[in-house]
Amino acid sequence: MYSASFPLSVKLGVCELNMPPAAVTNLGYVPPDGGWGWAVVVGAFISIGFSYAFPKSLTIYFKEIQEYFSVSYSEIAWVSSVMLASMYAGGPVSSILVNRYGSRPVVMVGGLMVSIAMVLASLGTTIIHLYLCVGVIGGFGLAFNLQPALTIIGTYFQVKRPLANGLAMTGSPVVLSTFAPLNQFLFDSFGWRGSFLVLGSIVLNCCVAGALMRPVDKRVRFKPSDGPPRCEGGAAEEAAEVDVSAQSADPAPEDGPAESKSQSYISRYIDFSLFRHNGFLIYLSGSVVMFFGFFAPVVFLAPYAKHQGTDEYSAALLLSIFALVDMFIRPITGFIGNSKWVRPRIQYFFSFAVSYNGVCHLLCPLASGYEGLVVYAVFYGLAFGMLSALLFEALMDLVGAHRFSSAVGLVTIIECGPVLLGPPISGALVDTFRDYKYMYYACGIFMLVPGIFFFIMHYYNYKKVNEELMQSALVISNNKEALQLRINQDDETMKSKYGLDTVD
Repeated sequence: MYSASFPLSVKLGVCELNMPPAAVTNLGYVPPDGGWGWAVVVGAFISIGFSYAFPKSLTIYFKEIQEYFSVSYSEIAWVSSVMLASMYAGGPVSSILVNRYGSRPVVMVGGLMVSIAMVLASLGTTIIHLYLCVGVIGGFGLAFNLQPALTIIGTYFQVKRPLANGLAMTGSPVVLSTFAPLNQFLFDSFGWRGSFLVLGSIVLNCCVAGALMRPVDKRVRFKPSDGPPRCEGGAAEEAAEVDVSAQSADPAPEDGPAESKSQSYISRYIDFSLFRHNGFLIYLSGSVVMFFGFFAPVVFLAPYAKHQGTDEYSAALLLSIFALVDMFIRPITGFIGNSKWVRPRIQYFFSFAVSYNGVCHLLCPLASGYEGLVVYAVFYGLAFGMLSALLFEALMDLVGAHRFSSAVGLVTIIECGPVLLGPPISGALVDTFRDYKYMYYACGIFMLVPGIFFFIMHYYNYKKVNEELMQSALVISNNKEALQLRINQDDETMKSKYGLDTVD
């Protein structure tokens, strides 16, 4: 009864100090961790699958489009690059819409936008037309599919969140492996214009996926606990939550009339205070460098095999092997990340996945012959799948589910530069040295350096959080002793004044 008089942030000290608190989850309700949440995971599986696989699957049409418009390979390659960059650049817009209207309508509008973009592209007369329709309109439509799907998982899951994210991220290799033969069939049957019309109808399945994303029932509230709170599992959400709740209760300083209404409106839906969040800054700094070498290795895997004298069928088989391994490792990574041994230190698991990718790329040029490339494709599939499954879970673990929408929006718009420039820079290395190995060396460095950076910075970040918890524990201990002394003094006063043996 007396603890209520102390600041909520001080209560952190009674938590067990065997692990640091991870993500802050100031949701105000108990996530169901199942039920309709699994239907939401299915919808996210579809939305994320289309978002990541769709730009890659369009490359099968590039050769015919290149000949039709009489453009260079680099010009046609910009179609996918612009689409991916637009998908990442649309992150903040998607964040605002998700925070304002929820995930369901945003995903459905995004699916409709991609469908319209493909229909308009089928009528294109210049390559610029494709840049605008497929690249810009389609890219923004994919942005409205990707981020809401990632955000809503955090509202339905807390304990099982790494598993749910791993299953949802599996959509990318599954859809990619499905689209590869489908696009070839459509291309042989209808050409690129007819295929774009058919794809415009297929992508409307994103609207169906969006319909599954029913808002979570928030009527179930947290129940107060009689005992001391424990920071259990990887989340340790309760402990971090109360401190943020106390901070949010403080009155904001007056900015005066200089602040415009537009700035106030944007601040309601985009949390720019994340740029003062240590974990977010660590993630953002490493990710910007990492994305320069993230996509290029898989884009150039088949051309690299052909450069070594491998036939086209065998070169394409490498991508199938890569996608198959990627498909199975993502849910397995979710299971591992959800375990009680890994969840409390999931940032180390993420750091390992980034470093593992870098080591694979650095060793790729040492692979001799087709058998060596098969081995590389298997290990690279493992590395890529692990990283993809943990990519957004690591961010959510750092900033919490309630701030994730803003965090992923800010991250994606900053990452759109490396996403756009990474493959062209890698291609320029191939053109300059007439050899793919230097490109793989560069990508390996771009991945390995951030991986080591993540290991070091998260070590100090975990250490700092532990020290803060220990200081809070010391404060609450001193306050408890002072409170007990005050109670004893009051008891003695009452006894001496009224001559009572006990005080109720």
